[in-house]
Amino acid sequence: EKFRSMVKIIKPYWVDHDGFPIFSVDIHPSGLKFATGGGDHKIKIWNFTPVVDEDMEKKSQKLLSEPRSLHLGPVNCVRWSPNGVYLASGSDDKTVVTWELSNETSVNTNFSSVKDIENWKCRAILRGHNGDVTDLCWSPDSTKIASASHDNSIIIWNAKTNGVIKKLSVHKGMVKGLSWDPIGKYL
Repeated sequence: EKFRSMVKIIKPYWVDHDGFPIFSVDIHPSGLKFATGGGDHKIKIWNFTPVVDEDMEKKSQKLLSEPRSLHLGPVNCVRWSPNGVYLASGSDDKTVVTWELSNETSVNTNFSSVKDIENWKCRAILRGHNGDVTDLCWSPDSTKIASASHDNSIIIWNAKTNGVIKKLSVHKGMVKGLSWDPIGKYL
């Protein structure tokens, strides 16, 4: 009963992936925006203010960015780095894409009539899995990202160089989730 009074579950009608399912949602550390990943192979970045302030729902642009889709399969997971500088997305196409906010003028490449307010650009495409990427987790200091996959492995990536730090292939079945400890020592 206490739980119900503390949690409010909202699915705004305007959060959409063109009729395709939404597989992942992650709120930015600032609490001002959130990202979604969907069955349409896209990530979208949304304004969080209209979700929590009904008056702002009519006044503000809801979709902040729809970066050019680089995934060739559904996006299973989106995760903001703890420092809020980067976004990572993982897909059925076996890749992890890292994104960063660009100061360059946004060019609409999705043939949409809505111009992006934020211009998120691909920072790197990380290849190393042989199956769908199912989950992602940034280290607490935002220097590493771990990816889980249906190929029974976890890859720890260096977020600065985009290189593989270690590939863990000890699981006997697909890896569906992972998490760093708060200090960043254990995965």
